[in-house]
Amino acid sequence: MPTPWSPSSWKGKPVAQDVEYPDQGELSKVLSKLSTLPPLVTPSEIERLRQQISLVQRNEAFLLHAGDCAESFDACTHENITSKIGLILSFSLILIWGARKPVIRIGRIAGQYAKPRSSNYERVGDKQILSFRGDNVNGLDPSDRTPDPQRLLNAYFHSTTTLNYVRSLLTSGFASLHHPRDWSLVHVRSPALRQEFEAIVEGLSDALDFSRTIGVEAGQSTYEHGGGKDVLGEIDFYTSHEGLMLPYEETLTRELPIPSANQSSSETSKAHYNTGAHFLWVGDRTRQLDGAHVEYFRGIRNPIGIKVGPTMGVDEVVRVLDVVNPDKELGRVTLITRYGAKKIEEHLPGHIRTVQASGHPVAWICDPMHGNTQTSSSGLKTRHFNNIISELTACLRIHTECGSRLGGVSLEFTGELSEDGFSVTECLGGSMELKEEELGLRYQSFCDPRLNFEQSLDIAFLMSNHFKKQRNTERKIADLKVGSRLSDVIYHEFKKALD
Repeated sequence: MPTPWSPSSWKGKPVAQDVEYPDQGELSKVLSKLSTLPPLVTPSEIERLRQQISLVQRNEAFLLHAGDCAESFDACTHENITSKIGLILSFSLILIWGARKPVIRIGRIAGQYAKPRSSNYERVGDKQILSFRGDNVNGLDPSDRTPDPQRLLNAYFHSTTTLNYVRSLLTSGFASLHHPRDWSLVHVRSPALRQEFEAIVEGLSDALDFSRTIGVEAGQSTYEHGGGKDVLGEIDFYTSHEGLMLPYEETLTRELPIPSANQSSSETSKAHYNTGAHFLWVGDRTRQLDGAHVEYFRGIRNPIGIKVGPTMGVDEVVRVLDVVNPDKELGRVTLITRYGAKKIEEHLPGHIRTVQASGHPVAWICDPMHGNTQTSSSGLKTRHFNNIISELTACLRIHTECGSRLGGVSLEFTGELSEDGFSVTECLGGSMELKEEELGLRYQSFCDPRLNFEQSLDIAFLMSNHFKKQRNTERKIADLKVGSRLSDVIYHEFKKALD
């Protein structure tokens, strides 16, 4: 039988990636203050995301999880936030156009300030110093590596500021389908990408014009007059971060009523929500079955992600699911696979089949970034576009072969521009053919390398075209089956050949 859970029951378990604060008294004061501050997100928003992830699990929607590896306080500017949201909107529009499915947008934003490390120490020059653990722990400067509790408060307020601006941006018409060019293509060099995006915009404009012609009001006026509720002018957008800093997560965990249209006020049940983000995930380094992070995650009602890497055993994934989702609730768990292009064939099929046999409902998401990190000859961390695409395409194929479906993608990308107005140069390849000697031109990440705007759209179009071909194939098969009344055996053989 599971032991009783509370927001602090994780303290009785081994804590991976723990931070040692020299001043425990100051830490207690900061945590006490955080526990009294207002929630960043609401139970209604969290429940809406749970329901939408259940659509992903039923193959009725696609999930885009994207943003920085780790946010920085200095990057909390309206230009950077606008660029990130613009890229997420552009990417999701391209996916919707090809897949003809709703896209659930979850940003790695408004709280992704912690950074797991493989070692507590690193060497800078001839000195060994504490590793940089993210802006909510210590500073990037080698002289500022002592963990400071005040940074947790700074993380809360930077998250609040970011989320407030995102919400105001999305409710003022920025996401309007009438103006997708506002999301910015000015720094995309590839003429082919520009043409493909323009083709989607023109097709969308034609569709909206047709809607207006037949009398369907498409909400143009809401954008022009400062925004308003309409399906074309506003979107659902959710925030996420890795639930790494458990003392911080505990302070934002509140017992609140579960929103339900079917309950009267007298019978309203309550649950514990992490009100610091809509979606949280447990990392590959912190998913130990007997560890503090799995203990914390099993008790919150938020939808959660679990990173699945090559070190996770075939049966281990089901044991984790049994702990965090014993009742096999829909919309609860997303599995984020991150094997690396060279290891995905060895591990993913076994994980899929084991989960299928267990009956656990999950959304399968591919993270083709983290398993493909390499070091350039100049010492910079980078990733090659070809490896990212290789893992992503293998993931799509393996899911099909196993009778499963890939439900989403998790990418580290940025729409940020350098001071000279160009995209960052952190990942190799793509349509811009970024070479190793060009990495240092505009390398801005203090954490892991990110795809820039152009490389991100490369992936969006590749995925969109895949889903478009898939839709056409399924339509042909359906038409053939209806027209000739194929036997089930012949139908499945024909479908297999087309796939």
